[in-house]
Amino acid sequence: MPLRNTSTHYGGLTKTFHWLTALLILTAFPVGYFAHSAPFATGEELAFKATLFSLHKTIGLAAFFTALLRILWALSQKRPGLLNADHKLEATAAETAHWLLYGSMLLVPLSGWIHHATTEGFAPIWWPFGQNLPLVPKSESLAQITSGLHFVLMIVLALTILAHVGGALKHFVIDRDKTLQRMLPGTPDVPNLPDQSHGPRPFALALIIWVVALFIGSSQGYFTPTTTTTNTETLAAVQSDWQAQSGKIAIEISQFGNPVSGSFEDWTAQISFDEDAVDGKHGSVEVVINIGSLTLGSVTQQAMGADYFNTAEFPTATFAADILPADEGYLAEGTLTLRGKTIPVTLPFYLETRQEDATMSGEVTLNRQDFGIGDNQPDESSLGFSVLVLVELTATRQ
Repeated sequence: MPLRNTSTHYGGLTKTFHWLTALLILTAFPVGYFAHSAPFATGEELAFKATLFSLHKTIGLAAFFTALLRILWALSQKRPGLLNADHKLEATAAETAHWLLYGSMLLVPLSGWIHHATTEGFAPIWWPFGQNLPLVPKSESLAQITSGLHFVLMIVLALTILAHVGGALKHFVIDRDKTLQRMLPGTPDVPNLPDQSHGPRPFALALIIWVVALFIGSSQGYFTPTTTTTNTETLAAVQSDWQAQSGKIAIEISQFGNPVSGSFEDWTAQISFDEDAVDGKHGSVEVVINIGSLTLGSVTQQAMGADYFNTAEFPTATFAADILPADEGYLAEGTLTLRGKTIPVTLPFYLETRQEDATMSGEVTLNRQDFGIGDNQPDESSLGFSVLVLVELTATRQ
């Protein structure tokens, strides 16, 4: 069997690409379904669910690159003529399905890859270059849009595959021609082909379907709320000697060996500070954090659950500390009360004052086990013990 196509037969390389792409796509579909359906109440269930998602994403990328190679090869080859080219409606439908398959085989995994790159956490792709994409930012809104696109384009691909398979079976069972056999091993005898006419209509029809699918998919993602928190009540403002104007309280965890970062949108800081120390202290600080305001990529809702932050029972965390001098910068030495547990914590930080303004930055590493977070995952195979906390704050003297 020759590797290259002829005007009547598909070559061996085209057949290999065809069946390899089919195998990857038809494997990705059920793996993705079971990944979405799998429970994650326990650490073992969560690890299994993440494994399924990683497998689905990895197979999807393999399908993308295989389809890309298949299309590049097809562009360099003759395209065997249709055996039913004299049936205009069937021929148009077959060629439309051909264009839909080629486009969807690229768009479905690509939209999934972009969705993965826009968000943080959960189920890494088992490719060394697969986690991020150039020019694709981490964005919750973009993640929602690409999620909608991936879902709708997946439906287009699934329906096109069904139509493609149905057409092949019709040729085999009803028409009894060699259309299906031409894509199987061997070189079947085919009759003289009818006159071929390849107009722009099939591609135009496929293009219209893609545009409609892209519009529906992006609209579905655009109108979906980007964040859903378990605690929607915001903290009341506090009066302070130094009033916080802007800042960030962020965390970084490790999940399945990959960093996942997020931040709290709602918090208050009551700060008393003087450049001259009194009794060895420069002042004090009390920070209250609305835990439900955390965004943590694709694991945000999971983080709010009873096994983790448990925001239903413990909606806030409080850090109360004295501000002490240090060899370099300052120390905020006190306690952190989180999830009903109070643990001593020392936060080293740097402070820059400019007349009535001050800017501070610091970081500290905590152990999630100290607060009973993720006790259902007693090792670091899925969730690391260390949690890096980064704080940045700009305040004005009142």
